[in-house]
Amino acid sequence: MAGYATLMRRFVGEFTGHGGVKGFLVQLFRVQETKTGALIGTDKYGNKYYEDNRFFFGRHRWVIYTTEMNGKNTFWDVDGSMVPAEWHRWLHCMTDDPPTTHPPEPKKFLAKVHQINLSGTPDCYVPFSTTRKKIHEWVPPKVSQK
Repeated sequence: MAGYATLMRRFVGEFTGHGGVKGFLVQLFRVQETKTGALIGTDKYGNKYYEDNRFFFGRHRWVIYTTEMNGKNTFWDVDGSMVPAEWHRWLHCMTDDPPTTHPPEPKKFLAKVHQINLSGTPDCYVPFSTTRKKIHEWVPPKVSQK
């Protein structure tokens, strides 16, 4: 009977941890997972970082991405590049101390504004080629019309 009570407590905690039934369903459809854990911190973009040591190593830390970043709606378009460098270290267990308790020392070479990786999208940067083509396309001869 004690196992049943624990199971029910965890089941109810799933709903209350995501803000009710609506939040639970949004989390399920957005991430395909409904884990709950201790909120460790929030970065300057609104991403929330959680930890639960009941899960096995490698799955015990996760991020819930923000729905808007740099003025762009990112509700369905989440990407790993939306995580800043200081939180990346903590998520991948490079350090046990989150940036909320042990902030990293500022570096001169780091960008001030974090940008999303745009590879494969219409907005991505495509460099102009300055080399000659090795293969030239065939151009049919023009026929003079009389």
